[in-house]
Amino acid sequence: MRIALVAMSGVRVRTAELAALGVTLPGFVRRGKVIASLPSLGLLTVAGLTPRRHELEYFEVDELEDGSEIAGFDLAGISSFTARIDDAYALADRLRAGGTRVALGGLHVSRLPGEALEHADAVVVNGAEGAWPRLLEDLESGRLQRLYEGAADRVFESGLYATPRFELLQGRAYNRFTVQTSRGCPRACELCAASLRITSRFNQKPVEKVIAEVREARRWFAEPFLELADDNSFIDRRWSRDFLRAMAREGVRWFTETDASLAGDPELCDLLAASGCKQVLIGFESPRQRDLQGMDPAGWKRLQAPRILRAVDALQSRGVSVNGCFVLGLDGQTPDVFPELLDFVQRSGLAEVQYTVLTPFPGTPLHDRLRADGRLLHEGCWDRCTLFDVNFVPRGMTVEDLEAGLRWLFQETYTLGATWRRLRSFAERQREAAAAAADIRAPLQAG
Repeated sequence: MRIALVAMSGVRVRTAELAALGVTLPGFVRRGKVIASLPSLGLLTVAGLTPRRHELEYFEVDELEDGSEIAGFDLAGISSFTARIDDAYALADRLRAGGTRVALGGLHVSRLPGEALEHADAVVVNGAEGAWPRLLEDLESGRLQRLYEGAADRVFESGLYATPRFELLQGRAYNRFTVQTSRGCPRACELCAASLRITSRFNQKPVEKVIAEVREARRWFAEPFLELADDNSFIDRRWSRDFLRAMAREGVRWFTETDASLAGDPELCDLLAASGCKQVLIGFESPRQRDLQGMDPAGWKRLQAPRILRAVDALQSRGVSVNGCFVLGLDGQTPDVFPELLDFVQRSGLAEVQYTVLTPFPGTPLHDRLRADGRLLHEGCWDRCTLFDVNFVPRGMTVEDLEAGLRWLFQETYTLGATWRRLRSFAERQREAAAAAADIRAPLQAG
């Protein structure tokens, strides 16, 4: 069969004032462009699960005119995140009208399969492992089912796992590639739409498989930068040490997401710096404990708030920059949060900063709670799930307060001058840390 895999990417902001402001702010635009230009690891994994007798092509949706480029394919597999799911549905409708079968998958589809089935011949939920090969077999034999459920557990074990087919990206101007080392995050924060929502437990990929993927990807990229597509990379400390030692021998520059507990482990921080990691993104959410009440079942995030400054210093003093992420519109926040947060950011020395709006993604406890409270503004308007558009009624301020406060923080934080000052300050610390990291890295590379 001829199979087209179509990735939906790109960051769009609905709020006109914020969209216009974002265009002028270098610090905001830079990270947005990086995210938008990442290839779809999910679809590359789907490709790896596809028997080689089938002909595969990978498309980014923005490469397509109207979908006619896929005419003649037997199947189109489309994956999208929530903010662009309406675009995915529109493309699926056009393709089906032209006679192409369509399968939809991804996090959004896994939470709302009934909605997706209105636009697809089949949907894949809870990941492609264990589902996609069955779908292809059924399509070939003329007995395609409507719903296919992935394994949701032990997805990295033999029989389910497949190496992503990075060669499908050949000829494209990517300078970054993605590899996944784990799926899910046991912190279970109320607002998080991470992949634990479609897995039955935290799944960790063996180190040797991760390194094999890194080496395979490097065959197709010139001087690549690696981004780990993880929800929380360093939950398993023993695995983390083995992984970082292995990465130190690969000579790759890379980025990942983790939580603040990493900074409390000096040996792990040393290994991180020696491994080639250049930046970690940490969801601090707020530096104020009262804002984090009820964030997660164990109250873990709330306990971390007083340790944020120490966490930032522990990592950045070793030359690993921290992208600190903060959420606005939490129930404990009032308008005084905006100047307090800006003051904290300026004192923290953070190299990078990300502000987002509390976003009720479908399938999250947050969405269910806000809906039960009657606080959703536009239920089912998924194009508002951008992390920057307000789609709920805040408890401690008005919608207008929240939107105005976000714009003000953007203006104060993401100007060229403010961005340059943060990066220059970090660069000075990075130079000081380089020699120490090299001393740790040398015996690891030799071994």
